[in-house]
Amino acid sequence: MSDSATLHYQGKDLVFPVITGTENESAMDISLLRKSTGLVTMDYGYQNTGSTRSKITFVDGANGILRYRGYNIEDLAANAMFPETAWLLIYGELPSADQLQKFRQMLTENALIHENLLNFFREMPPSAHPMGILSSIVNALGLFTPRFYDDENKAEAFNFTVANLISKVRTVAAFSYKASIGEPFVYPDAEKSYCANFLNMMFSSKAKPYNVDPLMVQALNTLLIVHADHEQNCSTSTVRMVGSSQASLYASVCAGICALWGPLHGGANQAALETLMQVQQSGMSVKTVMERAKDKNDPFKLSGFGHRVYKSYDPRAKVLKGLVHTFFNKGSLNDPLMEIASELEEAALKDDYFIERKLYPNVDFYSGILYHAMGIPTNMLTVMFAIGRLPGWIAHWKEMHDDPESKINRPRQIYTGHTERPWIKLADRV
Repeated sequence: MSDSATLHYQGKDLVFPVITGTENESAMDISLLRKSTGLVTMDYGYQNTGSTRSKITFVDGANGILRYRGYNIEDLAANAMFPETAWLLIYGELPSADQLQKFRQMLTENALIHENLLNFFREMPPSAHPMGILSSIVNALGLFTPRFYDDENKAEAFNFTVANLISKVRTVAAFSYKASIGEPFVYPDAEKSYCANFLNMMFSSKAKPYNVDPLMVQALNTLLIVHADHEQNCSTSTVRMVGSSQASLYASVCAGICALWGPLHGGANQAALETLMQVQQSGMSVKTVMERAKDKNDPFKLSGFGHRVYKSYDPRAKVLKGLVHTFFNKGSLNDPLMEIASELEEAALKDDYFIERKLYPNVDFYSGILYHAMGIPTNMLTVMFAIGRLPGWIAHWKEMHDDPESKINRPRQIYTGHTERPWIKLADRV
């Protein structure tokens, strides 16, 4: 493969280097294009633009591959715990036993949020969306943690911030839910694991203590791992862009949460679950669902199939499908939506329309079912996505700041508005 590419423009041949990654992905480096030619590239949605070099996550959509720091998602989902995966993403290697023990201790020590912030939950209207509450409080956390601005020991301050954010985000999420249903907050329990602690804060109450089911803990652990990172997606790119101005990690993550909130990004799992609920409530047959999904004139949309990146079976969906079936067979997940999902997938995998368009089930198809079976409310699904994605956001923020070649992000545009116009006095305007 050539290590350069030639562009012929205005009678001149301009040579640009070609960069090849460790997995043989190639990119033409056009960093000097504007300086050499005065041209910029036009690429709506940045579909063909590589914004950075990264060592964090590799995605091969054609072959259904997802790896964190070189480790296959299937291996991580089967063997790792979420705090372990978070460490891997952020610091680059799997933690030693001592590192993992200290990290878990830091997560335990930082689970509580400042009492002054509790007034925020109490004053918000019950109808407030949990994602809005989450983004607001994550931003406010930076005001309560001055150690982030400790320039004398940046490494120690960063490590503290990592544990502070990853630990507190589950507390904020659980408190948001409790506030929405008018129940007292359940404080973190130092004796419980990361996932067990979250489930207890969500569902326990004085009237009815929550019996933490180990299978539910396992399911939540797996869900958080498969959502932990996914390369330069919308929210991750947002975290990098905001962070490129040297905004704090708290502010950058807040921006990422807001980006994830959109229905075309993190809201997709909610759409997939609501589609299954619609099928159940309407009593539509699988045959009718498939026919309506293929009808261009029908507004019905079968969410949960197909992916912008994956043109084969989403590896995260494979992991979650196996988990769903395991729990279903054990009688731990007795949810009628599971049956509907299985029948729809079976029909889609045999249907020429879906096969030709490579419309396989994606991660949202099964994550919604699992969260629903665990009792997570529909409007909390995007929040769960954010809890899982947080280590990936932090990892990319750190990687960008550690890169000496990193610059403030400043995309270009092609202006298509009016050319210069003379000023019109107010009395003369029609």
